[in-house]
Amino acid sequence: MRIGELAKLTGLAPSRIRFYEASGLIQSVERKANGYRDYSEDAVWMLEMITSAQAAGFSLEEIRNLLPVSANGWRHDELLFGLKRKVEEIEALQQRLARNKEQLLMVIEGIESKPEGMPCADNSQRVLDRLREEIALNKANAAKAHF
Repeated sequence: MRIGELAKLTGLAPSRIRFYEASGLIQSVERKANGYRDYSEDAVWMLEMITSAQAAGFSLEEIRNLLPVSANGWRHDELLFGLKRKVEEIEALQQRLARNKEQLLMVIEGIESKPEGMPCADNSQRVLDRLREEIALNKANAAKAHF
């Protein structure tokens, strides 16, 4: 199939397909005598795997290392290791995001619960002090968890 048809089937721009080809993520295709590239049906599957992996947070280099080495198949152990490692990275990111959310909610609560008559500058200091205490407590708890 030509690159335009491949682009329609995958939802990718032809330039993106050529980029993946030039990057070695999909098999290079020889040009026919008429100058057109003729992609196999496997190219659709491979491009869908690449875009799905990118959506899951894999870098192009990580994807390159996880793709099948040939039409004969995957490097099973490397694939499982890479997938499990990505899950661990996602879990760590989720934990960081949850901490960030907690801190932001604490700041919002501190601003909204400003004592009557307290100047904004004093309330800002109160909120920052509370935030510093929370961060120090989180660091201490994280250090305990590592032991």
